[in-house]
This record gives sequence, C-alpha cells and structure tokens, in this order.
Amino acid sequence: MKNEINANTKQGYAKSVQIWLIIGLVMIFLQVVIGGVTRLTGSGLSITKWEIVTGTIPPLNAEQWEEAFDLYKETPQYEKINEGMNMKEFKFIFFWEYFHRLWARLMGFVFIIPFVIFWFRKKIDKPLMKQLGIVVLMAAIVASFGWIMVASGLADRPWVNAYKLALHLSLAFILYCYLLWTIFKVINVPKEVIHSKLLKSSTLALLIILSVQIILGGINSGMRVGMYYPTWPDMNGSMVPSILLDGANWTVENLVNYDDFSFMPALMQFIHRGIAYVLVIMGLWYFYKFFRSGLSKRFNGGLIMWISMLIIQVLLGIFTVLYSIGKVPVGLGVFHQASALVLLSISMFLLYLQGKPNT
Repeated sequence: MKNEINANTKQGYAKSVQIWLIIGLVMIFLQVVIGGVTRLTGSGLSITKWEIVTGTIPPLNAEQWEEAFDLYKETPQYEKINEGMNMKEFKFIFFWEYFHRLWARLMGFVFIIPFVIFWFRKKIDKPLMKQLGIVVLMAAIVASFGWIMVASGLADRPWVNAYKLALHLSLAFILYCYLLWTIFKVINVPKEVIHSKLLKSSTLALLIILSVQIILGGINSGMRVGMYYPTWPDMNGSMVPSILLDGANWTVENLVNYDDFSFMPALMQFIHRGIAYVLVIMGLWYFYKFFRSGLSKRFNGGLIMWISMLIIQVLLGIFTVLYSIGKVPVGLGVFHQASALVLLSISMFLLYLQGKPNT
C-alpha cells in the first residue's frame, strides 16, 4: 500500500477517482439549485418528518397521500398561507421537497460505494482519506442543519427561520468549496509562480467580501426582502429607507422578530445592495489592475470569467428584485443563487493558482 500511496502523490490520482469527485461536486451544485427551487416554490415545509430510511419511499396510494396532506395541514404555513390548497397543489410542493431529500440520499450512495471500492483497490491515500472524512462530516452537518431549519417553520411561523436558512445554505457552500479545493489538488492543477502580494491579498479580500455577501443573500432570501422593495436603484423612492433613519427601530427585538416589522428586511436589503456596489467597484479595479500585468494566459482567462460572472450576478440580482412583486420569481432567484456559487468557484480557482507549488 505504501508504494501505491507514493504513486498517487507523485503521478496523481487515478482518473476514475478524479471523475468520481467531480461528479460529487456537480451533485452538490445541483443540490443547491434544487434547494433554491424548493425554497422559492414554498415546498420546504411540505414533509413534516425527518425519516432518513423510510422517508426514501413517497406516498404510494390515496390513503398515504391523505395522511401526508393531513400532517401538512397542521403546519402554520398551511393555516396562515395555503389554507384551501387541493391535493394536486400539495403534490407539487411535496415533489420538490421530496426530490431535494432524495438527491441528498443519492449523493450519499454516489460517495460511499465508490469510496469503498477505491479504498479496497488502494487508490486513496491517507491525505485524501482525511480530506474525504472531513467532507463526510461536513455533509452530515449540512443535513442536520437542514432539518433544524425545516423544524423552525413547523412551530410558530409559516416560513423557516431566515438565519437558520442562511446557516444551512452557507454550510452547503462551505462543503462545496472544500471539495472543490480538494479536487484542485487531486487533479493536480498547476499553480502559477506569481510574485505579487497585492494580487493575493486582493483575491483573498474579494473572496471574503463575496462570502459575506452570500451569507447576507441567504438571510435576504429567508426574509423575502425583495418583495418589500421591488425597485432599483432606489428602494421604493428613497436611496435610504426612512425606517432605517429612525433610531427607535434599532432594537434586538426587531432583529429577532423580523416577521413582525419591516425594519430588518429593509436593513438586510440595504446592506446587500451596498456590498454589491463595493464588489463591483473592487472587481473592476481588480480586473483592470491585473489583467495586463504580464500574468499567464490561464490566469487572465480566469480573470475574464470572474469579471463576466460578477456582471451577470449583479444583473440577475437587479432583475430578481425588480420582478419580486407579490412573490420572488423562481427562475431568476434560482439563477441568482447558482451564479453566486459559480462566481465563488472562479474566485477559489484564482486563489488556488497563486498558492505555493507542490502544496
């Protein structure tokens, strides 16, 4: 086994291992997309139990469907929002939540079965074993917080808690990024020899700001803030909503009970827009500063993809807000979330290229 490990380290991991991990990464990406559809269609609370094994089988007859529907009728979401929903409408929201959970179970099988095979054939060495162990642990944490998030919408409010939703989404993004970084190492992406502390610090700064923006995006999504201010560049006629200028509104109660008063939705959308402007200004400077600095074609290609994706992300955000009249548009909302993950992926790639060779 020692010789096999050395071979992995020097010559790279087997192609089958690389493909397996890339498939896993794509599945996580699609799970984020499916989760976005589930949230925006109001489907996340349609299944009121967390049954890891038996929950794999959906209702198979009319009696089972009625039982599942009756459980949903006991939730605050049905009582406050969807009262009078028929079975056909219930089956629609049930499908997305069921699909979201089923895809998570499928990811588990796609990971575990090849993992055992590759380990048995000695195609996974100790360093990769440790990294994949962290992936498994993080996946379990994401799944656990997913249920904690769902449970928050089954008691008092008709929606899941926005802060718990943002935490669940952020953990999923962290899992994705960790696996992406691992894949960079596994496929042995060549690193650049770049002697520029400014470039690395700028890339890291943009990555941190982008990460904060994604977390805020999750909170904004949970609070459905787009429906409060579906205008741009102003916020219902003002650049700064008057509700934010009243010092009496800056209370812990408004922070926690954001459903009862529009202060937090206004604050979250205002901050989210402000950070977007900061990202655009810094991003344009970043691209202008380093695109013609004599870097490699590969790095410049990454810069082009990064600035292009940033512009697309901003435009998707603007159109999502403008069309959030009465409800958030599912298509735009999902694309906005997915494009954030693509932008984060390119940022990780640019940062990885600047790492020390052979590390």
